[in-house]
Formats: sequence, C-alpha cells, structure tokens
Amino acid sequence: MRVYFLATAIVLLGGGLAKGLAKREVVPEPRLAKFRAEVDPVLKRVCVGCHGPGKQKGKFRVDTLDPNLLKGKDVKWWLEVFDVVGNGEMPPEDAEAQLTDAEKARIVDWLSGEIQVASEVRRSEQGHTSFRRLTRYEYRYALQGLLGIPHDFSRDLPPETASEDGFKNSSELLQMTAVQFEQYRELARKALERATVRGPRPQAVYYGISMRDAAKRINAKYTANIEGTRKRIKEEGLTVEEAFQQQGEKFERNHNGIHYRDLVTGQGIGPSWSYNGAKHAWIPTTTRPEVPPVSPDIVMIPANARYIIDVGDGLPDVGNMRVRIRAARYSAEDTHPPTLRLYFGNQASNDSRVTMRAGEHDIPVTSHPDKPEFYHWDVRLSEIARNAYRHITKLGDLPNPAEFFHIRNVSSKKVAVQIDYVEITAPTFDQWPPESHTRIFLDGQGKANEDKYARKVLKHFMRRAWRRPATGSEIDQKMALVAKLRPQCEDLQEALVEVLATVLASPKFLYLVRDGEAGQEGIPDYELASRLSFFLWSSQPDAKLLRLAKQGRLRNPKVLERQAKRMLSDPKAKRLAKHFTRQWLGLELLDFLKVDTGAHGRFDPLLMEAMKEEPVAFFAEVLRGNRPVTDFLQSDFAMVNDRLASHYKLPELTGDHLRPVKLKPSDRRGGLLTQAGLLAMNSDGKDSHPLKRGIWLLENILNDPPPPPPPAVPEIDLADPEILKLTLKQRMEQHRDDPACYSCHAKIDPWGIAFENFDAVGKWRDSIDKEPVDATSKLFNKHELRGMAGLKEYLLANRQDQFARAMTHKLAAYALGRPLTFGDRAQVDGITAKLREQGDGLQDLIILIVKSDLFQLK
Repeated sequence: MRVYFLATAIVLLGGGLAKGLAKREVVPEPRLAKFRAEVDPVLKRVCVGCHGPGKQKGKFRVDTLDPNLLKGKDVKWWLEVFDVVGNGEMPPEDAEAQLTDAEKARIVDWLSGEIQVASEVRRSEQGHTSFRRLTRYEYRYALQGLLGIPHDFSRDLPPETASEDGFKNSSELLQMTAVQFEQYRELARKALERATVRGPRPQAVYYGISMRDAAKRINAKYTANIEGTRKRIKEEGLTVEEAFQQQGEKFERNHNGIHYRDLVTGQGIGPSWSYNGAKHAWIPTTTRPEVPPVSPDIVMIPANARYIIDVGDGLPDVGNMRVRIRAARYSAEDTHPPTLRLYFGNQASNDSRVTMRAGEHDIPVTSHPDKPEFYHWDVRLSEIARNAYRHITKLGDLPNPAEFFHIRNVSSKKVAVQIDYVEITAPTFDQWPPESHTRIFLDGQGKANEDKYARKVLKHFMRRAWRRPATGSEIDQKMALVAKLRPQCEDLQEALVEVLATVLASPKFLYLVRDGEAGQEGIPDYELASRLSFFLWSSQPDAKLLRLAKQGRLRNPKVLERQAKRMLSDPKAKRLAKHFTRQWLGLELLDFLKVDTGAHGRFDPLLMEAMKEEPVAFFAEVLRGNRPVTDFLQSDFAMVNDRLASHYKLPELTGDHLRPVKLKPSDRRGGLLTQAGLLAMNSDGKDSHPLKRGIWLLENILNDPPPPPPPAVPEIDLADPEILKLTLKQRMEQHRDDPACYSCHAKIDPWGIAFENFDAVGKWRDSIDKEPVDATSKLFNKHELRGMAGLKEYLLANRQDQFARAMTHKLAAYALGRPLTFGDRAQVDGITAKLREQGDGLQDLIILIVKSDLFQLK
C-alpha cells in the first residue's frame, strides 16, 4: 500500500538570484501582500484554533510568525510549516478545518519562493551560508549508513554542477526542484522497503557448475575418453603418454586460447556459447549442491579472455548474488597473479546485447596450481542491468529471457588462470531478519502496545536520521500521522514505513540546516557533529559523535582533535580523498576524455582506470602519513600499479593495486603535476595542450585563475600553411604578440609550455616530429622555467606560501560547503600561517580547519 501526498513545488537555493544581487544593488522585497491576501487567511481559518492565542500545541503559534523571511527571526518555524504541510501531516485528519489541495499549493508556493529569496539575500548580506542540500554522493552514503544496506539510491538523481572553486557541495548551487522533492520521497520509500523484510526467509536458488559437466555439454565423447584414459593410468599403471596413445579419439593438447582442459593428459576443447534456444543455460536448484573435490577438469582462461556462464532466467529479481569460484594460477612459474573481473549481462536478440561490470572489486588469484582456493564476488541484483524479457517469454523462446555472467582475465601480463568449479547463490543473507531490518524495528515486532512501540521506533530513527534528538512535538506529529495511516495499512510495520519515508523526505534529513543561531560559543553541538562528519566522511555522524554532542563536549579542542584523528583513520575517510580530490583537481574531465586511436593506438581501458585512481590514492597516502602538502608539487614517491609503472617506464610491478613506489630523480615523476591522468585530461586526446595545462595549474593548484579572455579574440588559423610550419610553442608566441591576447597569455603560456615533455596521455617524450622538445619558457616576471624540473623547482622556491594558502582555501571551502568570501580571508591566512609553522602536514591542515573559528562559528 502506498500513500501519496501533495506534490510539493519547491525551488531552494537557486544560484541565479545570488548572481543578480552581485551585479545589481536591487534588494528583493518580501511578498507580504501576497501573504496577507492568500496565505494568512488560510492559516487563520485552519491552524489558529490549535496554534493561536487560545491553544499553542507544541508551544507553537502560527499567528505571531513574522512573514518577512528576509529579515525576520522565524525562518526555522516557517521551515517547520513547510515540512508538515508539504508532507500532509498538518492539519491532522480529525481537525475540524481542513486544507483544500488548492490551499495547500498556495501555502507551499508562497513558502518555497520566500525561502529561496531569503536564503539568497542573507547570503548576499552576510557573505556566506552553509545551509544546503546534501549532494548525491552524501545522500547515498547517508542512506547507506542509516539503513545499513549497500544499495545506491542516488543513481537517478540529477548530477550537481560545480561552483567556481570546482566543488559540488557548495551551498550556492544545491537547489531543489519540485520533481526532485517527489523523487526523494519515492527514493526514501524504496530504500525503506529494501531495508525491511516481511515473512519467512526467501528461498535461495543455487547453481553448482563443475568444469567437467560444462565440458561434457560441449562434447560428451571428450569427457568419456578423458575419464577412460585417466582410469587406465590409475588401474593399469600406464604412463600418461602410454595411456594417451591407447586412447581412441584424441583431442588437442596445444591450445593457446581459452579452453576446457584435462590437467592429467593435457587435452582440451574450446568452449561454446550462443544466446538462442537456451542450449547453454544452467538450471538452478533450491537445495545447495555439495561442493565436489578439487578436479583436474578445469577451464583455462588466458589474459584478455573471458569465460561465459549462462544462468537462464532462474535468478531472483532482488537480493545479493554471491558468485564463488575455485581457482588457481595456471602456471606455478608465473610471478604475476592473474586478475579476474566479473561482468553480468543478457542478449535478447541479435542486435540487443547488454553487458556491465558486476561486483565492486577485481580478484587477484594468488593460489598455487596444486592448491586452488575459493574466491567470490557479491552482486546486488537490483543494481545491474536485468533482461527486460524475464517473466515475459519462456526460456528457449525469442526474445531470449536468459542472463549470463562472464569472468574476464584482465591481467596486464600474459598469465592464465584455471577454474574447476563455480557456485552461485541468490539471495544470500547473513541473518534473518537482516540487520538492516532490526536496526529500524527494534526488539522484534512489539505488537503488544502499538503506540508505545511506534513511538520507540520513531524516536530512535528520527534521532539518527535528523542527526539530533527529535523534540516531543516532532515525534507527536509523526505519531499523529501513524494514527492517520494505520487503518489503511495491513499492519503497523507498513504504516511506520510510510511515516519513516516522510522523515527521510524532510529538510531535516535532506539539508544541512542550522539547528539554532551561532553565537560566541559557536554553532550548536549537533550541527558541529554533522559538519565534521560530512567533511571527513561525506555522511552522517556516528553514535560517538552524537553522544559527545549530547554531552556538550565535542567543541572541546582536545576532544575535537581526537575525534578528527579517529575519523581520519576510519575507512570512511577514503570518501574525503575521493570526493575532495576529484572536485579540487577537476578529475571529471578525465571521465569524458577520448584518446585519439590514430595517434596512440587502442588505449588500455584498465590503464585509464588507474590514471583516474592515481590522484585519489596519492592524496590518501599523503593524508595517511601526514606528509607535507608540498608533496603535491613534488614528492619522492608515486602511487602506481603494474600498468602505470609500465606507462611511466618504472621498474616492473606485480598486481593492479596502487601502492607507493620510491622514485629516483631520473624517473621524472612525483607529485601531482606529472601524473598521467591530470596531464591527459588537460590535453585534446591527440596532443598536449599547453593552454589547458597552464590554466589548470593557475586555477586548481595556485588558486590564481587568469582573467577571462576579452571578446572577439582571434584564433590561430590552422589552415594557413605558414602557421603549420611553426612548432606549437612558436604558434603560441605568435598568438601572444597580438595586443588583445598578450595580457592573458603572458600569464598562462609559460606555465603550460613547461609541461611539453609530456604527450597527450602523460608519457614522457624527448622529441615531437623528430624535433627536440622545447619546454623552456619565461614567466611574466622574466624568470626562466626549464621544463617540468624547472617548474617544480620554481614553485618550491618561490610559491610554497601561495600553494599552502591555496590548499587551505580549497579544503576550507569544501569543509564548509560554501564559497569563501573576503570576510574569510583573515581566518584562511591564520590557518595557513599555523600550517607552515607546524611543517605543512596534510592531516595537520585538516585538524587546524576543524578547530578554527571559520569551521565552528559560521
């Protein structure tokens, strides 16, 4: 059963008004006339009876609220009105006066507009606000942490745009539309339905597939002959060669590609698969098959090959699927372990095939050929592309409803893997009911006293969802909604799920809101806990932070520092490394880069993955060791895996995981500036792009963006044959000679030219078109840069203070979720000075920001 509430049209925190205020000295006025004519009469008719001079339920009077949200002090209460009216919680069902749909729309329309304007005006007047909606990734992590399920419910939300600083968590851009508001309510309901369960444990289905049985399906004569030969070896004491010679039909022993193989005689046959007719589909059972002993019948998968297993249409719609394989390295002499990746897909017809990566990690197979081990992937069936014809056509008919997965050997070296047994189970549960259910519905069903139990569930859930204890009146409002819905629902659980969905669709969950006014003592403790957790974890504060906030101890400097260090050592701190680094450096550009195959051949997609991961891993390593932030300019180590080491011409490495590797000066790497991903994203995919690289350095690294280009700037005429005779550097110098271009390019070009020894994909080069690379340039202050080495030397000798301040500025803007203003300058300078005094450690910088007035008072 579903209960649909009023569609709420809200547009919060739009960026257009702020830009308008910045350009014009026109201050918007509150729509008081509209309030008095259209909203106030409705509130007096419907609400004043319970929230007026005679009664003040919840200690709240609607008749005394200041309707001037731009200047008044009642914004918090108006947000409450917006929340309860939009969610259909007020007026209660038993109230004598009820709102019509038109009246509800009138109230919500006026409030949504006033909230937006008030937010922008206060930002313009005060210079800043951290009042903002959660980003998509914060929403995902918050739901996962709150409900205890790994599903991603944010995938269908629209992406955020980046602020001028490059951050997606900036308050100036995180607005909400009416469509999004309804989307959040539906997502909340889906998430709660996924986290909670009903009835007995679902029946699992099982696949147990031995490679002996798989080979037998391809060629029964092959398996019969092999078994006969192995029997003669065992019973007659024959050697392998003697038994092989006596075998009737013999099979290939020198396969190069993927094949089924008998490890005793060395014979094998190739696999076969086609989508039609269900010829290769395996049928699941409802009893778990017994795991067979290790077998010499294996499938051998060489590098870059894949092995397909057709699972028909037997998998459930939702739940976790566990894919287990018993595997080992094929050759004991291989020093590199083969790496496997899982894919899931379907093919309904000739021109309809879908394949996507499944499982969140690749598996390096390290076990010896004589001692195979089990490895597994977990796959959420609701989050992968399912066959649209399941439950529509029969297995064997067309369109084909079957699904398959394939195991691909993605090793960078020519190493093979052997598998003798595959087991698939779906759905899997560690316990029943699952932990996600019991963390919501506490202590069993508790049906003896529904009201008491519902209040207990709501109090516990609202405290965790809203990141603070819910007030008695807030719980009473939700209890009233439970009472309203309960007669329409099958049981209390169904009613509570609907009410809990309104908790998750509330601004108190979706927004990082001020829980009170900041004074000399700083922002309220619960807000400080949320600000800290969303900075370091991109998610909700944990029980320890909330407990310290409740005790009023969190803002104690020593306590705050201990908590920050505890959080930075937690695995969830990887989110800071990922999201701050990607936004700070603009790594999204790399997601859309198309490498020119004519210039660089087929580019290895797994190398591109490593290029995207390297900056994040580098930041995480600097943070882990509290290394100086100047390591971002130049370091004596790099974070690489086997593919990146080869790309950089470093000593050979084993495995696809990134790890710190010591560098020599001759390696020409270290820091961020020479990382292949950052070099590639600032190219055009075919050749280097000094202009892009120079602008990126100024904007992202030094926080000193160049001025925008003047209108009607002439472009370089690449059709002119005389222009084509020039080197790239000469073309840029000629372009810079134009007076209209000089002011910008004199600041940009020298930085970008220093990168010229690196091509479009970040490889080192000494020549271009058989001519030596000229990477020397002169800055506008006439200082000469001699390539990348000269650039790094200059930055370390002359720009350390600027870079340290830029890092402080960027991290503080991300931590606060708002652009920094001129009013923040003194605080940023103070933090930077302390950072330099303490040795520039990245972890020290984060703790300095957390302990600062900048973080705690605004």
